Amino acid sequence: MAAIKDHPLRYALNSELHARPFPSLRAPHVAAYLAVRPPGDAATRDRSVDLQHLSALLKHYGAPLPAENATHYYGPMGKYSLKWEQHTEFVTYTVFCEQISERPFDPSEFDVFPENWRAGLNAERITSILLRMIKRPETDQEISDLLHDWFVPESLAVANVLDQAAVVASDFRIDSSGHMRMAIFASDVTGSRRLGRIVQRLCEIETYKSMSMLGFAQVRDFGGQLTDLDRQLNELMAAMRGSDAVAEETLHKLLDISVQLETLSAEVSYRFGATDAYQAIVSQRIAAMRETRFMSRQGFDEFMMRRYEPAMRTVKSSEMRLQTMSARAIRASELLRTRVDVERSAQNQKILASMDERSDLQLRLQHTVEGLSVVAISYYAVSLASYVLYPFAERIGVSKGVLTALAVPVVVGLVWWMLRRLRRKIF
Repeated sequence: MAAIKDHPLRYALNSELHARPFPSLRAPHVAAYLAVRPPGDAATRDRSVDLQHLSALLKHYGAPLPAENATHYYGPMGKYSLKWEQHTEFVTYTVFCEQISERPFDPSEFDVFPENWRAGLNAERITSILLRMIKRPETDQEISDLLHDWFVPESLAVANVLDQAAVVASDFRIDSSGHMRMAIFASDVTGSRRLGRIVQRLCEIETYKSMSMLGFAQVRDFGGQLTDLDRQLNELMAAMRGSDAVAEETLHKLLDISVQLETLSAEVSYRFGATDAYQAIVSQRIAAMRETRFMSRQGFDEFMMRRYEPAMRTVKSSEMRLQTMSARAIRASELLRTRVDVERSAQNQKILASMDERSDLQLRLQHTVEGLSVVAISYYAVSLASYVLYPFAERIGVSKGVLTALAVPVVVGLVWWMLRRLRRKIF
């Protein structure tokens, strides 16, 4: 059978679907999760720096180095296991350890990232999580007592997930050591891969939530500028209704506002798009957990609905407001441009009417000049004709004056006919 020629990207694209497997974990376990955002534009930043930081961490533990141009890594790192992922805007490090501390959420668990490595990390922390996985106690009340000791009750979100496979909990607050806390109480029947999926999804929920909140922060930053532009636009549109407004001056101001709005839109369009994508991922990850209520407490979905969704709606409304203002400015500019065109048409009609009057005057002046030209040319022509006709005066028995008088009508008629014929040929 003849071989079928494969597309050059067939294997690479298929491998991408299996490039980021879930970790396999068994309770008890602890995880230290770090998500950082490198400086620079997401599309043009130097991604090799991310690999350099990863290699430095692996060298510290004498672990195998990643492949060249790798975008993900999973492997042993001394007594730990490391999962590293490179995304468009951020990079994540997740370190797993089977040795669980007696003190819940001990800040020393984050010392898996050496201090000198953290100092040389050229990136900003988006979020960091201490995640504690233990076996599920026999009663729900025992879980409730632990949650009361570990988290802030006012913002605690807790739920049964994946058909009672585990109870997950977090208060989404940053503790005194600078980390977020999350807890998983895994059932005995929960498989290692299922527990790994729960951990991965919890980390993704927190990461994408934090990244999407960057859009909310940007909305607050340019909110005042947008309000000021809205006020200027309303004032200009109100001025357009007045008859004393100078249309061209108002048009220039409107165009200036349109430029500012388009510039602002270009600056925030990427963040708006990213925020929308991150919000969708947060919702998908929560839905994939298939959570059910635990002791009538609020779950992750309810927490996000009360605390997170309003911020996302603010971002969406600001995006729509910016688009609406840009459209208003464009429509106002088109209306004002139409008004300017109408005024210019009226001016052009006045100019054409004035030109018609001038043409009429010019025609009358031309007729006057033609009449004078006929008289002047006839005068000289009669004089010349007299000199030609004088020798014949005695022969025909008339005086010179009579002969001249007889020549005048003839010469004037000829001159008038020749000038009229010449004008017809020219025009």
